[in-house]
Amino acid sequence: MLGTALRYSLRYPIRAVRAVARDPLEAWTTFQDRYVHLLEQHRPQIAYEPDHSWEARLHSLLGMPWPCTATSEFHALWPEVITQLEANGIRVGPESYGAWNDGDAGFMRAIWCLIRHLRPGNVIETGVAHGFSSRFILEALEKNGAGHLWSIDLPPLNPALQSQVGVAVGDRFPDRWSFIKGSSRRCLPGLLAQLGQIDLFIHDSIHSERNVHFESDLAWKALKPGGALVIDDIDANAAFHSFTQTVRGHQSMICEAEPVRPDTRRFNKRGLFGIILKEPLAKFRT
Repeated sequence: MLGTALRYSLRYPIRAVRAVARDPLEAWTTFQDRYVHLLEQHRPQIAYEPDHSWEARLHSLLGMPWPCTATSEFHALWPEVITQLEANGIRVGPESYGAWNDGDAGFMRAIWCLIRHLRPGNVIETGVAHGFSSRFILEALEKNGAGHLWSIDLPPLNPALQSQVGVAVGDRFPDRWSFIKGSSRRCLPGLLAQLGQIDLFIHDSIHSERNVHFESDLAWKALKPGGALVIDDIDANAAFHSFTQTVRGHQSMICEAEPVRPDTRRFNKRGLFGIILKEPLAKFRT
């Protein structure tokens, strides 16, 4: 992602200078994160092994039956949201938002079921882009009739991409959604201090090992027992492995992504995401 930002800055230097002048601390923070991400590419990769029965295991840990009715709800909504975006000239899937991806069906189905079964009050996600994940989170909260989503994202320099931020949500669910513009490094600590406790945290911002650890460490401390962390693109580095080896009192699973078309940048042309459930787990009613 650093290469994309650097190429854009060199092509449009005035816009880059304006961004730095507008918020130099944020610009420096973002540069540091992306520079570290670039350096991490030379580290040895972790050979993650996905659990192909992760959905059954997840529902078992939640004390819920599998298959579940929440999955049927998701499958009904998925094509509807895609059709709405495509009707507005927005394509979804790998590299559909610059070099970034929209949330895939597996990732979104996991989050959908977690929200419908856990019935969270406070949900935080990092990374918005088209707002594809945000839309499904909000739809699930609305079905529950309770809960609020706080989304943290620093829009890119490219004005064409800026205009697409949150397009999947639009003006829906204004009472359930708070969009915070800025990096997670600057915005997440204050938000967690404000909320005190959270029920669900979703990482989908800069996938550097440094940033995944930063977000996960903070979120884990604020996460209620029985809550969950969902981390996208875990195959990008060793952060998911090292984090789950460090913290205690959890159950975790590695899940294979389901992109709408093959992602040729990934080792399996699909990618991976991870789920971490914080113990003790209570029984939740649907």
